[in-house]
Amino acid sequence: MKKYLILWSALTTMYFMVPLHVNAQRRPVKTNLGKICGNPQVKCRTGNVVFQRHEIPFEVSKGSAVIYDSESFYAVILKTVKLNADINCENAISEDERLESQKLFKSNKVFALKCSDAGDVYYTNVANDVNFIAVYAGKSLTEANNFLKTVQATGKFKGANVRKMQASINGT
Repeated sequence: MKKYLILWSALTTMYFMVPLHVNAQRRPVKTNLGKICGNPQVKCRTGNVVFQRHEIPFEVSKGSAVIYDSESFYAVILKTVKLNADINCENAISEDERLESQKLFKSNKVFALKCSDAGDVYYTNVANDVNFIAVYAGKSLTEANNFLKTVQATGKFKGANVRKMQASINGT
């Protein structure tokens, strides 16, 4: 019985030591977050990634990654559409509507979430069953709140609100 207790004690000690040893040698993974290209009048270095007209582009570092993430940014949500069986996600927000909004904010990219297919941009901090149209509002909450006042001054977007988000692409 004593042999089994010693063996069990040795195995238990080794069990707890191995994970600690392995974890101690891991290095943090360094990620390059792409800078959001919030001004549609300025060229954006998107590498080999082609963004759709309705997506907000961000800089993509060269490499063989299939998942790219942008830095966090703020947007003003202009309109949301809750999807259901009667609404086609591709037509919930029209390109004409996005372009009309873009005319109001020439220096801030107006973007929309339509369908989420592999290779399309998707956004954090957004419900899965909602499409939206939004406008880039800056890197800080102060910038975003100031831009929200500009949006509200148009009188066209009741319920417009500030949202912190991140854009990502999963090309797998």
